[in-house]
Amino acid sequence: MQLSPKLYDNLLQQIHLWCKELGFNQCGVCDLDLSSEKHAFERWLSRNYHGEMAWLAENQDKRLDPPQLVPGSCRVISVRLNYLPADTQPIDNLKNSKQAYISRYALGRDYHKLMRKRLAKLAKNIEHYVEEHAEPDLAQGRAFVDSAPVLERPLAQKAGLGWTGKHSLLLNKDDGSWFFLGELFTNIPLPINEHEAKNQCGDCEACLKVCPTDAFIKPWVLDARRCISYLSIEHDGPIPEELRQAFGNRIYGCDDCQLICPWNKDAATTKESDFQPRSNLFAQELLELFNWTEAEFLKNTEGSAIRRAGYEKWQRNIAVALGNAEPDLRIDEALKQALGKVSPLVAEHINWALERQASGKRRKRKARNSNKIEEMAYWPDRPTNAEE
Repeated sequence: MQLSPKLYDNLLQQIHLWCKELGFNQCGVCDLDLSSEKHAFERWLSRNYHGEMAWLAENQDKRLDPPQLVPGSCRVISVRLNYLPADTQPIDNLKNSKQAYISRYALGRDYHKLMRKRLAKLAKNIEHYVEEHAEPDLAQGRAFVDSAPVLERPLAQKAGLGWTGKHSLLLNKDDGSWFFLGELFTNIPLPINEHEAKNQCGDCEACLKVCPTDAFIKPWVLDARRCISYLSIEHDGPIPEELRQAFGNRIYGCDDCQLICPWNKDAATTKESDFQPRSNLFAQELLELFNWTEAEFLKNTEGSAIRRAGYEKWQRNIAVALGNAEPDLRIDEALKQALGKVSPLVAEHINWALERQASGKRRKRKARNSNKIEEMAYWPDRPTNAEE
């Protein structure tokens, strides 16, 4: 497709305006060359750091060569959308062993449909623009939000949305890492971003040190098999016993590496009403959530990202958290009453939790809290030796 250079520039300006109108916090454009990612990605897979997420090893050709995923495409419009709700007091939530901690991205409505719908609207706007200035049916676009073999972070970095932090998440100088990513593949050769963000992590390794399960092999390398987010959401079997204590009260995901990051100290909170915390999920008592029937779980997680984990893993995760809670006769009774009514997987974790509750007094004398985040200075200073 051929447009004049001026029309390409004008279209890019329009895309930035449309993205703002659609509520995205930033957008950028990049080409589809991901050859620089090939070695590190293949090495990560070869060491089985992806655990049971078999889909990550599938369609590697399409991940590393995006035109194979969307034939005819030559550009990606990468967007980000802030999701952090205001005033959720995550540290206070983590300190309360009888409260459930849910990753902040999952407290509100599932982001997938919301972002795909907006990206589809962006694609329509682009199609209409090209129809007016060139010819009908010339522009083609396809939107993705965690739904296909797409290396989102490298594309977003190429598009200028931020740099990759040592915790392997994208970091933005103004908004930290509390945002979702989405992509629109297009066949329009738009001007690409020429200035990737400089890495601003410096020698800071707070995110690596704070990880409750020591899931980081080294900077930028995560072993998902030890990650609480992976274990609580993606992993179907028993949670490794040696890692259960480190779960604390985290029942869905983990935010510790983001909470400690100095670039998140002043991160912007979301204005999206759909991302505001649901009252039946935010800082709820573990016992309250553990006592949900499957019907109540399905009702209370309708439209939530939590739904995909399923009821069995929900019960499994909460059983572990109850085992880590301060000793309480109510917890002991609830766990015992659940036995015989749950799956063998959940029963295994209930029995572990009962043993932990029984030994609670000894545990309390040895250590009151196992959260590493409390052992570190909260909000460390931003690195002074970061690249400028």
